Amino acid sequence: MPTPANRPALLGAARLGLDEFQGEVTNRALIERRMRHVGNSVLFYADPLHIVRGEGVWLHDAQGRRYLDCYNNVASVGHCRPEVVDALTAQARLLNTHTRYLHGTVVDYAEKLTSLLPDGLDVCTFVCTGTEANDLALRIARTVTGHTGAVVMESGYHGNSTTVDALSTVVHPDPADRADWVQAVEPPNTYRGPFRVTDGGTDESDGGPGARYARLVAEGVDALAERGHGTAAFMCDTVFDTQGSLQAPADYFRRAFAAVRAAGGLCIADEVQAGLARTGRWWGFEHYGVVPDIVTLGKPMGDGHPIGVVVTTRDIAEEFAARAVYFNTFGGNPVSAAVGSAVLEVCEREDLPRRCRDTGALLRSRLEELKRRHPVIGDVRGLGTFLGVELVTDRETAAPATELTRRVPDAMRERGVLIGLSGRHGNVVKVRPPLVFAPEHVDTLVDALDQVLADLTRA
Repeated sequence: MPTPANRPALLGAARLGLDEFQGEVTNRALIERRMRHVGNSVLFYADPLHIVRGEGVWLHDAQGRRYLDCYNNVASVGHCRPEVVDALTAQARLLNTHTRYLHGTVVDYAEKLTSLLPDGLDVCTFVCTGTEANDLALRIARTVTGHTGAVVMESGYHGNSTTVDALSTVVHPDPADRADWVQAVEPPNTYRGPFRVTDGGTDESDGGPGARYARLVAEGVDALAERGHGTAAFMCDTVFDTQGSLQAPADYFRRAFAAVRAAGGLCIADEVQAGLARTGRWWGFEHYGVVPDIVTLGKPMGDGHPIGVVVTTRDIAEEFAARAVYFNTFGGNPVSAAVGSAVLEVCEREDLPRRCRDTGALLRSRLEELKRRHPVIGDVRGLGTFLGVELVTDRETAAPATELTRRVPDAMRERGVLIGLSGRHGNVVKVRPPLVFAPEHVDTLVDALDQVLADLTRA
């Protein structure tokens, strides 16, 4: 089990072993049972929450206290959303079986889902998780291109199957610990990365940060060619979750995609985090004016029910089908299809892309106000309601306030608000509430963070 010293920095506030729970813990007996019988038990907070009920943006613990959930993108349209629960139970009472029979619901779901994507992305393969989606996407790319290599981001995460784990450089920070067919490049971090907005040039200029970061992708493509792998795919999480909720320069993806495609590779947008209205548009890649060859979707699609999807073009899908056999027993089963359709219906009826855009703009403005009052805040960034607040010890040097940031989740929890951490240094407060997070919840979050930062910097 990783120790606090060698686990990824973004897990700095997590507890992985029983010996990490010191002092008075409310649910120690339950923790001990879990650690004894449930493998790889990652728990949040020094005193882990025993959550027993959820509703909308709220979670309730066994002691009857409620918490504003500003972390959970699994319950995308709200915890225990009645329409989704009704769709699940109604279909489960009628039929749930494997996917080798005809069933109209999954076809309806595929047609509806692809109607929300750019023209040409019109073939769905249903799986159960984002990990499965990314695993299949890479398999498709390798089969269609004949290449084996992949370009990914440093400190990125794409899932936990054997193949996709190799792409998740956040858990393999040492290049010597990586597969030879993986080439990681620096993400477009214009705040603390090698190329920053203060370096001069505009997004569209050859010397701007977008062009410079995209050249790293081109260099990664060349490195894979030199090692004999070629480039099958460029896979990127379009909100850069584990890198601290970055917002890429406007021209970055256009230039990066061009370099990959020139080498015969495919471009995969990992939308497990960004997808489904989160960023103020249906999909994160839409902010950059590009259309990927493959899009992968995961947990938000099912509002807590396990759904994953790979969406690609008809030409790519047919080429893969001609060379390989793939089926999934549970992917696209009748219950999952009914749940997925219900989630899309809620998103459309409540116009959740617009709602995330508007609420996200309000939240960002309030966080910018905090930045003016708290020198520990170095940067506020992100898209829609997926935001990162980077904490530093010195704004001039941007030195990461890692130790202080590790204390933020527990302090926020004591004030009834649940948030996460992110970033290579574990110094980015991650704000990622359910899509139904509303303006009236913004004050609760921001006021709590205001108090916590004041307390922690005064201590």
